[in-house]
Amino acid sequence: MRHRVRGRKLGRNASHRKAMFRNMACSLIRSVREYPELGDDERLDSGLGYKAKVAGRIVTTVPKAKELRPYVEKLVTLAKKAAVLDEAAQTLYTSAEKGTDEYKQWRQSADWNKWNQAKAPVVTLRRKAFSILRDREAVDILFDELAERFAERPGGYTRVVKLTERRLGDAGEQALIEFVGERDRVKKERSAPVVSEEEAADSSEEAAEDPAAEESAEASGDAEATGDAEESAEGDEEKAEE
Repeated sequence: MRHRVRGRKLGRNASHRKAMFRNMACSLIRSVREYPELGDDERLDSGLGYKAKVAGRIVTTVPKAKELRPYVEKLVTLAKKAAVLDEAAQTLYTSAEKGTDEYKQWRQSADWNKWNQAKAPVVTLRRKAFSILRDREAVDILFDELAERFAERPGGYTRVVKLTERRLGDAGEQALIEFVGERDRVKKERSAPVVSEEEAADSSEEAAEDPAAEESAEASGDAEATGDAEESAEGDEEKAEE
């Protein structure tokens, strides 16, 4: 029985599965930052890898995409919590430049202890994200860009879209997973055309002044009446024959 057993094994053991999700999450997060000034050779030399075809999107199989989605969204939630705490800590930080006498005085005062205590949870969350991803650039993008991007969004930071093309080799079903906010579909609400009171009055006057319309209406009424009379006559004849 598989009671209370959640998640897909994906044909891998625990350590292999953990490493796979870590690499996929880093690839998805790092694809957000495009670096247009760097060429392919410069990207490879700096360890960035090849440039993504579409920023903030990777293509994988459907089961992997569905398992990766909560993995990434929990990291974004972690970054959002750190952003709120960091904003509160910045109110306690001094405006003096480092190395000045004013900064040294603030560094030795009780205000620095308050700022340090407020900043400690932010550092803890950042270290926790780094222990999961093990990639400094991915952590920087997560806390500096994605946290600000989804600050007003309560959840649902990624979406999975199935693709029609199958994977070459094993014909596996493919899907793309990407961050929302870009290339979103806007639903257009269809509404009936608005008719002003003047246009409605003009149309009613034209219909009243048009004799052809009245004649056609009378003719249609006479035709309906004759049809009803014929049907009733046929009914009487059938009863008489019976």
